[in-house]
Amino acid sequence: MKVADIILEQLGGNKFLAMTGAKNLLADGNTLRMTLPKNYSRANRLWITLNGDDTYTMDFFRFTAGRLNRRTYQFTADKKESVKVVKGVYCDMLQEIFTATTGMNTRL
Repeated sequence: MKVADIILEQLGGNKFLAMTGAKNLLADGNTLRMTLPKNYSRANRLWITLNGDDTYTMDFFRFTAGRLNRRTYQFTADKKESVKVVKGVYCDMLQEIFTATTGMNTRL
């Protein structure tokens, strides 16, 4: 199994995806990246990274893609606003921190 598959299973697997509406999952080495729907924290992206000491880092942030102004033809760069970064998270704490930050339940 890949690291991203294990992280998703620890979050709750398909039940997590159904309850939260998270989509666009991407495995990137030791990181699971996902897009979040509207929530309490206003974060629309979450990256969960496995560290060398078997803990996780959860990075909740708001991402806005760059745009081209049609009138002036100037490009506005991408924006990344950090909402919350939690380091030293153990596998049994992933669901609790996700719920506390976003306000979305991961299970019934």
